[in-house]
Amino acid sequence: MTPAERIDELRRLIRHHEERYYVLNQPEIADAEFDALMRELERLEAEHPDLVTDDSPTRRVGGRVAGGFATVDHAGPMLSLDNAYSEEELRAFDDRVRRGLGLEPDAPGVGYVAELKIDGVSVALRYADGRLVRGATRGDGVRGEDVTPNIRTIRAIPLRLREPVPAGQVEIRGEIYLPRRAFERINREREETGEPLFANPRNAAAGTLRNLEPALVARRGLSACLYQLAGAPEGAPLRETAVEAHLQVRLSTHGDTLDLLRRWGLPVELHWRRCAGVGELLAFCQEWAERRRTIEFETDGVVIKVDRLSDRRALGATSKCPRWAVAFKFPAEQKTTLLKKIEVNVGRTGAVTPFAVLEPVTIAGSTVSMATLHNADDIARKNIREGDWVVVEKAGDVIPRVVAPVLSRRPAGAEPWQMPDVCPRCGAALHREEGEAVWRCENTSCPARLQRGLEHFASRSAMNIEGLGDSLIAQLIAQKLVTDSADLYALSADALAGLTSTSTRGDGRLIERRFGEKNAVKVVAEIERSRSNELWRLMYGLGIRHIGEHSAQVLAQAFPSVDALRDASVEQLQDTQEVGPVLAASVRSWFDEPRNLTLVERLRRAGVRMERSAEEQTALRSGGPLQGRTYVLTGTLASMSRDDATAAIERLGGKVAGSVSRKTAGVVVGAEAGSKADKARELGVPLLDEAAFRALIAELDRA
Repeated sequence: MTPAERIDELRRLIRHHEERYYVLNQPEIADAEFDALMRELERLEAEHPDLVTDDSPTRRVGGRVAGGFATVDHAGPMLSLDNAYSEEELRAFDDRVRRGLGLEPDAPGVGYVAELKIDGVSVALRYADGRLVRGATRGDGVRGEDVTPNIRTIRAIPLRLREPVPAGQVEIRGEIYLPRRAFERINREREETGEPLFANPRNAAAGTLRNLEPALVARRGLSACLYQLAGAPEGAPLRETAVEAHLQVRLSTHGDTLDLLRRWGLPVELHWRRCAGVGELLAFCQEWAERRRTIEFETDGVVIKVDRLSDRRALGATSKCPRWAVAFKFPAEQKTTLLKKIEVNVGRTGAVTPFAVLEPVTIAGSTVSMATLHNADDIARKNIREGDWVVVEKAGDVIPRVVAPVLSRRPAGAEPWQMPDVCPRCGAALHREEGEAVWRCENTSCPARLQRGLEHFASRSAMNIEGLGDSLIAQLIAQKLVTDSADLYALSADALAGLTSTSTRGDGRLIERRFGEKNAVKVVAEIERSRSNELWRLMYGLGIRHIGEHSAQVLAQAFPSVDALRDASVEQLQDTQEVGPVLAASVRSWFDEPRNLTLVERLRRAGVRMERSAEEQTALRSGGPLQGRTYVLTGTLASMSRDDATAAIERLGGKVAGSVSRKTAGVVVGAEAGSKADKARELGVPLLDEAAFRALIAELDRA
């Protein structure tokens, strides 16, 4: 077999297995086997660069998108959908369709197709002679952002269509979404690094798709679902009837279109169903309102479309919505349960946070037995008391929270809840600073603070000591093997191997397990490796109040060592970009505490690096990932000041300008944005909302 023949065979095999894995969820080979195929293809293409093509699977992940996103015109308007929120509104939609088609009251029911409404981001894909040439966001419905490099990273989307390949160009529309597992993984990672959680998979997908880093998009794990043949770039609508002519196929229904897309190798919504009349539609909607948590993606309803394409043409559309389709929205999922007790949790900075202990209840597919109550003031504002029946929901289907009490079911004698006077772990008095909502335990020797502090020190975004989890840390404290983070570096494998833990079996019996020599050796090796971590990781791991992962990186760029940070005055700290008076005072206060200076010296004697590495010094001299790019800020950002946003861009090598031009890489848009946003749309300059901007900065900081 010649190299060209083997390359063609490998591409065919890889496309086949990508479809089995990413589209059908039916993998045929192990991940290692797939990786071996990809590595062989990469090797052969490197040896024969003349055989490399743009649609090769190895071309999916490119470099950074130069200059942000351009604006492109859609082949035809991408319309919105009307919504129906009840059985009555769905029946009213059916009545309008029947009247629009001139049907008599006793005529048979209209044929519909029902598809689960994927909570994602609308896109338009353009293929030329079967090859993917462009992917664009919906934008304003007429023009969208060209996000082709990011679309090419999504493995559910084929770079080349299967036979029968359409001649010329065709535009196909659908949704990009983030699967449930990927969303949960990303939020776990963001929680570990102290970043704000994405509210829901749709927000995460939107922020990801508009990210300027294709490699990041590839890591996020987006998927896709396509459902419509839309148009051609020449401007004339390419309806299904035109597709029939050049493909020599007959498309008389929407179901035919979905079958054709599937034959091309495109992912379609696998649960779609033909329904004869409104009665079957209602049954489908009821079925999936109950089953929606069983599938891999978030769905907030059902999209209902008239099946016959000739009927669609007869019904037409308004300037905003087609008359032949509607979105039936599922009701928000809330449950009522008993609030058995309000307890408090002590964090590493001493913050004492209340939470609700609930009678377990299933919400959004998982059992909830605890929920956040934010702080004492929030409990008082909502008038929540122990013993109440309360309404609970998952904020963004992620974080359980108590919405409100059911006052009609409040038990007699239920008293307003009061924050305890003393710490539940060490008994020290709690204090609340003026103007703050949070109560704190100020005892630095508090076992709860020690536990949380060590968890933070070992976390992935700090010293990244794999294997040093919550349970092991609790045992180390209980056995008095550690009293602070410096003690970790004196641990031996023998000491760890002798530890035991207990767990409860399903029948209630306790099982005792030894930590084991193998696990002990791994953890000691991880601790050893952490001695040479980057400076910013140590600065973050020390647990200084108000220092997050990002601000630790800022400080490590401004101060070459822990000693330099220790010796800095409040004024010097505030002279550092992105360091305000609160953070500066917090750093100075931490280093003014003798016990903290002792900890730093003990970490130094343990061999923990206290200054920038050679690699960090080189990175600082080489500029940043935004070097050569100019951004414009407009409107008010909720989570940072204009100066903070400017400093973040400049720290990464970019520049901030006061006006928009064609050379502008992006415009960061906050609340009440002005004419700069309009100018950006006019020139095709990409817009970044606050969430997308913060995500970009955070990802570039980690890169």
